[in-house]
Amino acid sequence: MKKISIVVPTYNEEENVKPLSEAIINELSINCNTYDYELIFIDNNSKDNTRSIIRHLCNENPRIKAIFNTKNFGQANSPFYGILSSTGDCTILICADFQDPIDMIHQFVQEWEQGYKIVIGRKTTSKENKVMYTFRSLYYKLLNKFSDFEQIEHFTGFGLYDASFVQTLRELKDPTPFLRGIVAELGPERKEIAYTQQQRRAGKTKNNFFRLYDLAMLSFTSYTTIGLRAATFIGFIFSILSLFVAFLYLVLKLINWYTFPMGQAPILIGVFVFGSLQLFFIGLIGEYIIAMNKRLMNRPLVVEEERINF
Repeated sequence: MKKISIVVPTYNEEENVKPLSEAIINELSINCNTYDYELIFIDNNSKDNTRSIIRHLCNENPRIKAIFNTKNFGQANSPFYGILSSTGDCTILICADFQDPIDMIHQFVQEWEQGYKIVIGRKTTSKENKVMYTFRSLYYKLLNKFSDFEQIEHFTGFGLYDASFVQTLRELKDPTPFLRGIVAELGPERKEIAYTQQQRRAGKTKNNFFRLYDLAMLSFTSYTTIGLRAATFIGFIFSILSLFVAFLYLVLKLINWYTFPMGQAPILIGVFVFGSLQLFFIGLIGEYIIAMNKRLMNRPLVVEEERINF
């Protein structure tokens, strides 16, 4: 009997984990009843009652498993580690807040049985904040324009991954993995299923500006070189422009020595423009250095505090 692994990352999801586990098990028992399954919760050091609820679920059902991290290792590392810890013939990653439709699980499995090694859900519309959805769309378009590999727009990681691809992920040994980019770069032919992202069932989103910024920079520094090259090209262009303006001012001053006023405005404008450009590109180069430093340190994806039912 083939085995399906379901991986659910959690952080302060006490209102969702029990109804989510019931919905997933119900979906599997009705539409995937010829398969064995395991349901893995990987918790990022929740501060509410999420862990105690997961413990109770594990005690009731040995197919429900848990990995408790010692701290919050971020929304990229923890789900990735959960996938690596799965043992099924295929692994499905799904969020804990019901924004990913549970009833798509059997659709993923059907496409997998047709031969696809990767089956993903891609948002076509969303009931989340419209401003945030618009910003995401613009970011995906920008990333796709400058990325070395085609990036999948509005793909959150929600999808099915064959055991062979999961093994590929294990062999990467990347301390800062970006699953969405890895799927686009290294994944075999995939099937995309469109869906409408629902609103969060309960609780509040844990994605603040800084976490979204970290994720955006992870993808940007992992799959683009435009930031570094833009610093080179723009620096070269402004250097030529500066030399031209300086030469022009010198000529005009020599021709009209007593009547041509130099003024402070051009100097101040130049200082502010060049200063702001320098700070921007120093920050951008710093992001690349941070990404390189994390990879060179080669720290573990997560540090486990406890495992249950493994």
